[in-house]
Amino acid sequence: MSEGNRPASAAPAIAGIGHRLLRRVIDVRPEEVAVLFWCWLYIFAVLSSYYIMRPIRDEMGVAGGTENLPFLFTGTLIGMVALNLPFAYMVKTLPRSRFIPLTYGFFIVNILIFALVLHVANSDQTVWIGRVFFIWLSVYNLFVVSVFWQLNVDLFDPAQGKRLFGFISVGASLGAIVGAGVIVVFARRVAATWLLIGAAILLGIAVFAVGRLSRLSPALHDRPSETEQPIGGSVFSGVTNALSNPYLINVSIFVLLFTITSTIVYFQQAGIAKSSFADKGAQTEFFGWIDFFVNCLTLVTQLFLTGRILGIFGVALTLALLPAFTALGFGALALAPTIMALVGFQVLRRAGDYAIARPTREVLFTVVPREDRYKAKSFIDTFVYRLGDQVGAWSYAFLATFLGLGSTTVALAAIPVALLWLANAVWLGRRQTAMAEDQATRGT
Repeated sequence: MSEGNRPASAAPAIAGIGHRLLRRVIDVRPEEVAVLFWCWLYIFAVLSSYYIMRPIRDEMGVAGGTENLPFLFTGTLIGMVALNLPFAYMVKTLPRSRFIPLTYGFFIVNILIFALVLHVANSDQTVWIGRVFFIWLSVYNLFVVSVFWQLNVDLFDPAQGKRLFGFISVGASLGAIVGAGVIVVFARRVAATWLLIGAAILLGIAVFAVGRLSRLSPALHDRPSETEQPIGGSVFSGVTNALSNPYLINVSIFVLLFTITSTIVYFQQAGIAKSSFADKGAQTEFFGWIDFFVNCLTLVTQLFLTGRILGIFGVALTLALLPAFTALGFGALALAPTIMALVGFQVLRRAGDYAIARPTREVLFTVVPREDRYKAKSFIDTFVYRLGDQVGAWSYAFLATFLGLGSTTVALAAIPVALLWLANAVWLGRRQTAMAEDQATRGT
């Protein structure tokens, strides 16, 4: 949206100290400052909530047996199917100021139920509860983060996304660091029940931030009344559009190849944790330390590099960085399949995703119709993402268990997947740039 297209009601606000400080870091307009703050608080609360629960999930997944992880990923895929249709119905019939809080409210109730059940369960019951919790949290984290970015690609246009998404992601990193830090400090001292209650409270703060953003969003839109109208369309349009539009098909392929490679690394990490740490608390702490280092590196990258990388290299080359690094990382693992190499690869790869690839990937959705920003994006971010997990999980099981291949051979087998992902990323970035330029020319 160009400056000349903004309505009179969206005239630039008086620049305050917050704007003057932010201008030293990013290119931000006065009317965007308040929106940025609430976006920060929103994603900070969501990610800190998730990262409090993530190591609990990982420890429970290991406790249930690493050989059962492929079945847990299958359950997660089924859960994604179960939730996508009712979510699409809410998007169709309700304005975003209602369906987003309702979505988060549903998950808050779920968290409190798990806290209660874990509090009263015995050790045998906890194993099965852990398996359900593993599936549930694997569904939860994609939905709550996807809904956040759905709102952002609806709030900001392509040019704003390139300027601001990397900086908004800093709030996610800070939240993740705080959540991982809570686990590092309290994992051995506080029962999981109380940690879950804290996570539920944080998600409630996110709901409050959504309300504030709904009030502020008219300052960023040419047609503010449209943004709070039900989107309408078909409940199934998210699926049909994602599978029929060539651009969205390639976005789906990007996500699919990313998750396949991520799952292969995750399975190797889970096996190492189980063989290296006998104590459950130590396993949880190990996962927490990995999360902590990932998010510290992510934060530094987002503050000083993300915006510059996007500005210098553009969408296509920036999007291609993670696939290229992944191919090199699997090659390094094939040469030196050690715990230090694996942890280093995992930390650098996840940090590269959060700091560079994820904000750039969200820019891809700023050029699609509004219905696709919610429905198709939800389908891609959740079902397609977990489908990649499923393919990666069973591929790893086939290679490592059925064929008996070692970690070196598995790493070699993953390199062609990463190279295919690289080619897909370059095509997507170039197509996004062309679509954004076309929209700017037409004034949409």
